Amino acid sequence: MHIVLFTILAFSSLVVVGYCTRRLLDNPRGDFETGVAYLLGRAYVRLVHHLEAHGSDHIPNTRKPGPLIVVANHTSGVDPLLIQAMLPFAARWVMAEDMRAPALEWFWRWQDVIFVGKPGSEAIGLRQAMRHLRDGGVVGIFPEGGIERPVRHILPFYPGLGALVRSTGASVLPVLVEGTPQVDPAWASLYHPSHSRITFGPIMRDFTGTPAEVSDQIRQHYLAWTGWERNDEPAVVDATTGKPPRSARRPPDELSAA
Repeated sequence: MHIVLFTILAFSSLVVVGYCTRRLLDNPRGDFETGVAYLLGRAYVRLVHHLEAHGSDHIPNTRKPGPLIVVANHTSGVDPLLIQAMLPFAARWVMAEDMRAPALEWFWRWQDVIFVGKPGSEAIGLRQAMRHLRDGGVVGIFPEGGIERPVRHILPFYPGLGALVRSTGASVLPVLVEGTPQVDPAWASLYHPSHSRITFGPIMRDFTGTPAEVSDQIRQHYLAWTGWERNDEPAVVDATTGKPPRSARRPPDELSAA
């Protein structure tokens, strides 16, 4: 009797372990560490930010949907975490050097973030992003070049976005971020609760024109999509430092993201 009970318990335990392992390995990288990170990340965005995600049917349901650029308006430091938690594939995020919190350096390296903002780094970042897209990867960009202030205003989109689209033939997955904590510095949004909402729009393809024109086409899509006010002044104050972000000082033909 004891042997039968032990056998049943052992078999049940193996089934549970197998199921949990399979769920944890069901992630963009297919490894245990990423599975745990995704599990914790999704719990975090739901418990702390009460995240609502809409338009999920527009998200490609594949691990390798590239070349694809995930484009979003930029409201706070938590934006990329909210978006990535809802994606079934990994994106390499392009971020301004101003947002590079030293305490999270291990995280930036693990996520293979592309940083721009240091002298000479724009061209390097642009080449890295292009190479990743041409290899069929996914890149995430905040083309306004800084945290939008005031909220619900669409700032200019830098031509670097259009350069990536035109040079790689990538499609664009537009994302709208709303309801994040409006606090300074930007990374304080990580520990301020909110009722955040992200909306995925239909994928955009078949762009024509110069890089600047492509970026403007995508910006016009956001203006029509949201009905928000148009702000033609570039991002001039970085929410992390209170100083003009390097992205706002870059020449208009450089890659720019936050």
